[in-house]
Amino acid sequence: MWVRDRLDGLWRDEDFADWYPRDGRPASRPPSWPPVCVLQFLLGLSDRAGTAEAVRCRIDFKYAPAVELDDPGFHHSVLADFRERLTEDGRADRLLDLTLVRLKEAGLVITAAAADHERQHTGGRDCCHRRERTTQRTDSTHVLAAVRDDRTRVVRADIRDPEGVRTHPDTLELIDFDRPVAVILSAILHHVNDEEDPAGIVRYWRDHVPSGSHFFVSHFRSGDNPETAEAERVLQQTFGRGRWRTDDEIASLLDGLELLDPGIVPAPLWRPDTAPNPWNTSGAERELSVWERLIVAGLARKA
Repeated sequence: MWVRDRLDGLWRDEDFADWYPRDGRPASRPPSWPPVCVLQFLLGLSDRAGTAEAVRCRIDFKYAPAVELDDPGFHHSVLADFRERLTEDGRADRLLDLTLVRLKEAGLVITAAAADHERQHTGGRDCCHRRERTTQRTDSTHVLAAVRDDRTRVVRADIRDPEGVRTHPDTLELIDFDRPVAVILSAILHHVNDEEDPAGIVRYWRDHVPSGSHFFVSHFRSGDNPETAEAERVLQQTFGRGRWRTDDEIASLLDGLELLDPGIVPAPLWRPDTAPNPWNTSGAERELSVWERLIVAGLARKA
């Protein structure tokens, strides 16, 4: 989304010209599929009921691939076809290389040499940067964007080690923990198993930030239906870990904090926009779909 905010798109139709035969039915807008596949992977969605439906109805799934709001969507089979073509003839590596080139051209990513030059002109302050080709393949999945100001740091750490995150030199350089802060645990705690004490992670931060600090949590929500069970299975199969939790279990992660209205609710219902909804032409309250109920969010405050 950060890249999409700055560019209309990273890829063009001609970038995929050799992926498809020249005769037959034209391919269905292949530049849209990389960002859609990324969102699908992050949210653990199926092709048919999850991703294809999301592109038809969700504004973020339209915004990321730069499709029109009234776009009717696509048949779910194009996703499997795209993924299969991506694995052939080194296309995944070539697509990633092309992505990095265009990010560099747009000034959103810098090389090691440019980062060294920037440090020399910023009093030695460090910044995040992409290494050149010699080490690119080892960490290119992260593609850390260059920090262009002094308000952002990227710390490579383990969420299960909050002490290491809080006391990291980059963290302490940027954040004054004597003042209220925002602790954002967005779509992360469902990757932490019960035996790894996700509540303990929140409790650590609660005990080490001052009064007036706010905590935001979003979390996959377990439900008594086949779609939820299948989505959770895909998540665990993909990452080899994680657990979805009930609303009460998610709320318990914020014990010791004041849970603010409207509480733990599906993300579309968390302080929804008051502007007219372009998806609701009937004027009636719209029933949330199964996949819209999969993620809940909540905000709490330390008294």
